[in-house]
Amino acid sequence: MNARIGGRTASEIPGLDLAELNSWQNYLTATLRVYATLNRRLISAHQLPMADLRMLQALKQSPAGRARMGDLAAALQLLPCRLTRQARRLEGQGLVQRCVSPEDRRGVVVIITAAGRLMADRATTTYAQNVRAVFLDSLSRNQIGAMKERCNRIATPLKQ
Repeated sequence: MNARIGGRTASEIPGLDLAELNSWQNYLTATLRVYATLNRRLISAHQLPMADLRMLQALKQSPAGRARMGDLAAALQLLPCRLTRQARRLEGQGLVQRCVSPEDRRGVVVIITAAGRLMADRATTTYAQNVRAVFLDSLSRNQIGAMKERCNRIATPLKQ
């Protein structure tokens, strides 16, 4: 039998009642499963993980298809060392090019290549089809709107 604290059923996690813990665990499980499924499908179709697609999309949307490494790391919420490894790998595949910043010789700029743009376009189409299949198709329009509002409520105070 679960103990009750202040009218709430206690959980095995201090500070969370059973309803809160179940809500959190369901959210986390769904998020991780959706991410893993989308990632697997992108790798299967394009040999491109979701993290790489996010980088290519960010570069594609940036002015002149380029961004400073530090700005890109911040936009993608990645540690600079993680972004450096990722950029090096994508450069080896011919999808991006790294060069010294013309404005500040100490900085490094990443530029999306024509092959990177083509890959981003193709992978984004696959990504959108799979977002619909594994996420959107299971929700009504009202639920999609409610999900957007609730996620904004959670994410907004966490902006850096």
